[in-house]
Amino acid sequence: MLSNSAHLMIFLKYNRITSRLLIALLMFSLPVLGQQAIPQDYFGPPLEIPLVLSGTFGELRSNHFHSGLDIKTQQKTGLRVLATADGVVSRIKVSHYGYGKALYVQHPNGYTSVYAHLQSFSPEIEAYVKKKQYQKEDFQIELFPKANELVVTKGSLVAYSGNTGGSGGPHLHFELRDRNARPMNPFLFGIDVPDTRRPIINRVMAYPIAEGSQVNGSENPVELRLTKKENGLYIAEKVKATGTLGFGISTVDRQDGANNKNGIYLIETTLNGTPNFEVRMNKFSFAETRYINRMIDYAYFIKRKNRIQKLFVEANNPLSIYPQTVDQGMLYVQDSLSYQYTIRVMDYKGNKVVIQIPIAGANQEIIALKDNSPTDHFVQANQSYDYAEGKYSIYIPRGALYEDAYLDITVNGDDLNFHHKEIPLHKNAIISYDLSAYETTDHDKLYIARKGYNDRVYYTGARIKDNMLTASTRTLGEYTIAMDTTPPVIRPKNVTDGKWMSKFNTLAFEIEDNQSGISGYRATVNGKFILMEYDYKTDRLVHDFDDNVITETENKLKLIVTDNVGNSTTFETTFYRKS
Repeated sequence: MLSNSAHLMIFLKYNRITSRLLIALLMFSLPVLGQQAIPQDYFGPPLEIPLVLSGTFGELRSNHFHSGLDIKTQQKTGLRVLATADGVVSRIKVSHYGYGKALYVQHPNGYTSVYAHLQSFSPEIEAYVKKKQYQKEDFQIELFPKANELVVTKGSLVAYSGNTGGSGGPHLHFELRDRNARPMNPFLFGIDVPDTRRPIINRVMAYPIAEGSQVNGSENPVELRLTKKENGLYIAEKVKATGTLGFGISTVDRQDGANNKNGIYLIETTLNGTPNFEVRMNKFSFAETRYINRMIDYAYFIKRKNRIQKLFVEANNPLSIYPQTVDQGMLYVQDSLSYQYTIRVMDYKGNKVVIQIPIAGANQEIIALKDNSPTDHFVQANQSYDYAEGKYSIYIPRGALYEDAYLDITVNGDDLNFHHKEIPLHKNAIISYDLSAYETTDHDKLYIARKGYNDRVYYTGARIKDNMLTASTRTLGEYTIAMDTTPPVIRPKNVTDGKWMSKFNTLAFEIEDNQSGISGYRATVNGKFILMEYDYKTDRLVHDFDDNVITETENKLKLIVTDNVGNSTTFETTFYRKS
């Protein structure tokens, strides 16, 4: 079969097109022929139940955009997960955190499908993974099967749905990625989810941006009052402003069948009817996803737990989700002129909401000044910064801040006030502490901790080199030095010394460490390694007897659990089981 480009060349040859028309046709056709059309019927649904979502592609999450669809599994685990198209298993990752148990399938057309938070894999894949885990003697593992080693067909069983890793409840996380491993919106491929509901508008903010700009007499962000009309129309109060402005919006969407507050597909703005800004959730790369903290009003989120999405692009925001902007989405309001600013919010099914904001250019007296309180520490975003006081030193690398800022940094003994959480860090800052005042025997039990609510401490890091304790962090706030001399706790759930375990399917424990946290664990029976699966959300540690590695009647079990500073607890018992 001839390609489109071959047909075009034959047509041109036999119809004697003039050279000018030939050039015009080629300029028109080459971009079209160079684009890879997104297949619409290639990928099928990954579950056998109707698709109901608890999360959508591009949804705003903590420090990242959501990279796929979260599909509800009827509040249970163990549903059959199907290959969405023919392919080969290209990657398998098993982790306590993140995606938990995850499967990656490479398809002949260059795309990859991803299935995460799985309970277990299909029998063939599960056996492959277990063999590798026992060889490594570790539950956490990342595998890259050889080509055609694990082949799957469209609609075949590849896994069972679960709640592993960082999942907040039973569901299947499903992704489609392009050949460059960039996640794409599965809706683009014809994955269909019923949706007849309009997006929901929570609030709209106006932002004075440049020096001398103001909104309603304020140099600070101002929330606008909205009046809801019919057919998804909102009218905002008239804004009186001058200077360079931007707007922001808090909005969510709900699909049919669930009330989860999910993400928006498209936001467009116009100024006096002319396109001004657009954000569209089609595709992004993992390398850019943390720039979400530049895209949202981060300080507002920390204070109010609500994400305001800025409808303008500031410096140090390289996100690729903006198909078009005019003046970076900002607008310049002149005194005595009138403007009509319109925001259109739409989900993938075309349900939309429109917000109209009338703006009057008015040079008002500024009654609310912007807080620019200077401190002793002015940090420039494009330069690194070093700080030392008392026993502490801090290194902030170039590019850690999105914009120049005055940071409030003070030391009081073992306590460090490292500004406040309202400013995001894009890169890790390094906190170091001089251990000279502590006995050498205590060094291994010390760690740098971030203070939380009611001064509860959270382990940050405990690397020791040249008598310095160091930790990396991307969270500003209060830090201190903590000591952990308490070993983890092991609680057997179904095994006691001398017990017959023939009727049990698993060995089950609870493990916890309330200070520096669990770092690792290892279990053996009769001196031979056995695989234990750890769920940090429930503190459960479980061995499945179906692994068939425990074959003797009398079994001496030894379980060692270690925390992040090296304290360990050992549990030993003998149980019996018919071989």
